[in-house]
Amino acid sequence: MYVVPDQTGKLAVVTGANSGTGKEATKRLAAAGAQVVMAVRTVAKGEAARAEILAEVPGAQLEVRRVDLADLASVREFADGLIADESHLDLLVNNAGVMHPPKRFGTADGFELQFGSNFLGPFALTVRLLPLVLAAPAPRVVTMSSGTANYGRIRWDDPNWQQRYNPFLAYAQSKLADLMLSNHLAKLATDRNWNLLSAAAHPGYTRTNLQTAGASLGSNRSSEPFINRILGPLLPSQEVAQGTEPLLFAATSPEAQQGAYYGPSGRFHLVGPVELAKAPKRSRNESDNARLWSLAESLTDVALPAKVG
Repeated sequence: MYVVPDQTGKLAVVTGANSGTGKEATKRLAAAGAQVVMAVRTVAKGEAARAEILAEVPGAQLEVRRVDLADLASVREFADGLIADESHLDLLVNNAGVMHPPKRFGTADGFELQFGSNFLGPFALTVRLLPLVLAAPAPRVVTMSSGTANYGRIRWDDPNWQQRYNPFLAYAQSKLADLMLSNHLAKLATDRNWNLLSAAAHPGYTRTNLQTAGASLGSNRSSEPFINRILGPLLPSQEVAQGTEPLLFAATSPEAQQGAYYGPSGRFHLVGPVELAKAPKRSRNESDNARLWSLAESLTDVALPAKVG
């Protein structure tokens, strides 16, 4: 079990903190002394998760704030509020995501739901919070990707899947985009001499509600895709506590590296202790990473502040 080093005095933001890997990361960061802002879409669920964590970690410093990553106005409101209230941000954990909605849904801004929620929303949040992040002494931005990024491709001519929507390929694209975001941010930090570490992680096959909640868009119906129901029992899987460790390692370990990617080391890289994962080749193309960053700036109308860093 990975032991999170002392986080006393640090401020962290964890998106999707009310369940799954986000909730586990929040609990273990708080147990190590961090003050954690639980960034959630539904405040009531966030408060319920906060109460559950406090029952296990009495004295945990937790605050619930609303952000809907599928709504850029909500992202702006969250970022502005945090900047108004805090002097710095030590850790941003881009964890929240949606997976495999059975048909094409749009975000509040008209983007395909997975591309918007999993990539464009976290991109806008990261860029808006960068001044606060860079005000910290040794900040980190950690982004959750997925093993499905290995077969992801950016559809440059149709990133929002206006044509021939495929839930699995759209998800893979969004998770590849997350890796490209993390890698380009690492390059920016290096090129501009920012004292910022940007890294990514994937949870392998971790048993969370993502497979069902994403497909049902949070309804009470179980709508896990047929292929998941067939393949799921055949593949090695792990509990949330283990599956969150690559994310926690990237977020807190003194050994985490700039631009690195972490995941499970066990069977098929789906389970087991943390290792340095092999990022797909498409995520390591610097020109494509810069192109995607520019596309995200154009789509979200969010760009690096002129005086950042």
